[in-house]
Order: sequence, then structure tokens, then C-alpha cells
Amino acid sequence: MNVVEHGAPPVGSRIMLRLERAGGGARLTASDAGAPFDPRTPLFEEPNIERGGGAGLALIRAWTRVRSYRRRGGRNHVILEIGL
Repeated sequence: MNVVEHGAPPVGSRIMLRLERAGGGARLTASDAGAPFDPRTPLFEEPNIERGGGAGLALIRAWTRVRSYRRRGGRNHVILEIGL
């Protein structure tokens, strides 16, 4: 899972996910104690095919709408909306 590999949350911390219907689609709410990370912030131009990485964030941006991001209480909180 990318949040563990790249966010390096403390050992024993929880990653919380909630999936629910939202209008004509779905809403995913995620929370983790990893390094601050706003998925709307550009980190690179496109996936790094030579390294084999970067496609996950590109897919999130292509398939979902980042509804909100905030950092509170040492945790990332992100809400993604997916049209069905």
C-alpha cells in the first residue's frame, strides 16, 4: 500500500478507510498518520515507467475527484469522489 511505503506512518498506527454511496457515485474517505501529502499537489509530470512507479497517483487523479484534503491531529484526511 502506497501510504505505508511512501508515507512512512508510525508502526502500529491505523489507516482508516470508509466507502459510501454519494449521489450517482461513491465517496472514499481515508485517514492516515503518514507524512503530510495532499494528492492535489503536483509531484512530477507523469509516471516514471523506468522505475515502475507513479501510476497510482495518476490513476487517482484520472478516475476520481479529490473533494478535500486536510492535515489535522498529525493525520492526513482525504475525501475522493468516484462517478459510477
